[in-house]
Order: sequence, then structure tokens, then C-alpha cells
Amino acid sequence: MDLTAESHSIPLSDGNSIPLIGLGTYADPRTTPKGTSCDSVKLAIETGYRHFDGALVYFNEHEVGQAIREKIADGTVKREDIFYCGKLWNTFHPPDLVRPALERTLKTLQLDYVDLYIVEMPTAFKPGDTFFPKDENGKHIYHETDLRATWEALEACKDAGLVKSLGVSNFNKRQLELILNKPGLKHKPVSNQVECHPYFTQPKLMEYCKQHDIVIVGYSPLGTSRDASWVNLKCPPLLEDELLVSVGKKYNKTTAQVALRFNLQRGVVVIPKSFSPARIKENFQVCIFDFSLSEAEMKAIEGLNKNIRFVELLMWSDHPEYPFHDDY
Repeated sequence: MDLTAESHSIPLSDGNSIPLIGLGTYADPRTTPKGTSCDSVKLAIETGYRHFDGALVYFNEHEVGQAIREKIADGTVKREDIFYCGKLWNTFHPPDLVRPALERTLKTLQLDYVDLYIVEMPTAFKPGDTFFPKDENGKHIYHETDLRATWEALEACKDAGLVKSLGVSNFNKRQLELILNKPGLKHKPVSNQVECHPYFTQPKLMEYCKQHDIVIVGYSPLGTSRDASWVNLKCPPLLEDELLVSVGKKYNKTTAQVALRFNLQRGVVVIPKSFSPARIKENFQVCIFDFSLSEAEMKAIEGLNKNIRFVELLMWSDHPEYPFHDDY
């Protein structure tokens, strides 16, 4: 695969395409200064990023949309150059709430369509005004929804032109099969966004998705922000791994660039999240596209797999559709 900073999109099964590297825009609204997301996305567009991964539940889609619109207005990009992925949150799984949720994202972004809209989690929560509904004991309130019915409502959104492509996130094989085997399926999921990095290479899920023309989009491709509220901090820091350090030294690259290159060469889309100007540039520019790992290096890095999941989301592990109890 001949990848360059200007040309690194891969085809999706519905005829659209997705850039292999994107910018994750997750931000904690309590700690992220106002304007940070907007500035970061503008810098990323100037750096060459064309793929942005966002969500209603990140509480910053208004800033991301503003950045995209400003860079379109000043002639840096056209709307069709930008690939934006939005997400359907857990409280919007009932079919009658799906389109209003997408329309809310479009209104917040002030865009006419999103390029990819994905079911963020297979775990439905009680619908309502709060994104994380809890009872008086502080326990999350779940909701029973048929994922296939949710998917049918998404198909209608695609038919209405509100979204170009449909996908899922954090789905295991059984949950993917629910959708793929749905009677009357009109639009297949083109992607599955899951955790994917050298310590968690996802070989079985990758093989299954490959067989069904589903692209893997890897979140936390550099490990994670190590936020104790939802991350397993017992896991060793990925970017300090000796093998990644030594390969990096050989090519005069950072361990982050080696980890990203590893996934790109496997055909995994990566969406590293950063609001650091230096890192936004480091994770993209020629640094990733001007070298490639040898077959032996790819095998050695694959051998680092420890089946370590940084993002376990254990607070929802008692949900009937919690996806990580299954082998894959």
C-alpha cells in the first residue's frame, strides 16, 4: 500500500472511502479550555488531516464544526475533502430517537451531512435528558433495545442523505452478526471502531471484519490518556516498550510514529487524539509516510500483543450487551 500525506484513503464497502489517519477529538469538558478543540482542528486541517472523529457526548462538536467551516470559508479545504465521523450515543438507541440524535449533531456542527455515523456502543441506556442516567444508588440505568431496529433507523438516515456511510463501534463478532444477518439489510456496517494497538492487536476480530469487508478503525492507537476514571492503569505504558523504542531509533522516529505506522500497514485506520500542536503534527506529517516497517519488524511488533485492553469500561460490565465478555 503506497501511502502519502496527500493520498492515504482506503475504500469502504459502500463505495465511499476513509482516510487512514484521523484526529480524535475526545475532550473532557471539565478540564479542556474553551476554544481548544476549535484551534486544534484548524491546525490539524492546516497540517493535512482530513479525517475527524467526534461525538455528541464529547460536548465539543460545536467547536469542531466551527473549525471545519472556517477552513472551508478561507479556501483551505472544500466540504468534500473533509471526512467527519459522528456517533449515536447510548441514550438514543430506540428507533424513533435515532434521526433526531443525528440531526442534533448536524445542527451542532452546522453541516448538512456527516461522512460516517456509528453506533458508539452496543449498550443502550435509558432515554432522556441525561447522557449517563443513574438511579438513586448511583447505578447506571440501562434500556433494552433491539440493535437491529436501531440499525434500520440508521439505514433510513442514510437513505435521507444525512449520512454517507454507516458503522459501529465496540461491537463484538456476535453483535456484528446480528446486523449482518438482519432480514432485509439495506446497508452493511462499513467499519467497526475498536481499541487497537501493539499490545492489543485484535487478530480474530480483524480477520472476521476482513472477511465481511468491514474496516477496523483503531482508537487509543498509542495506548491511552491513562485517565483513571475509565482506563486500566495497571497496564504498562505502550510508548515505553523496548521494541518500539529500538525500532524508532533505527528509523529516527518516535515510538508513537512506529505504533501508528504498524497499524497503517495492517490497513487499520488510526485516530490518535491530541490537542498538543507539536503532537498533532508529529502524528501526521511525513513522519509516518516517509518510512515503512519491514515484514520482520511487523511480525515482531505483532508479537508484542498481550491482549491488554486499556479501555475496559467496567462500569457497564453488567449490561446485557457489554461487548467485552466475549473472546472477540
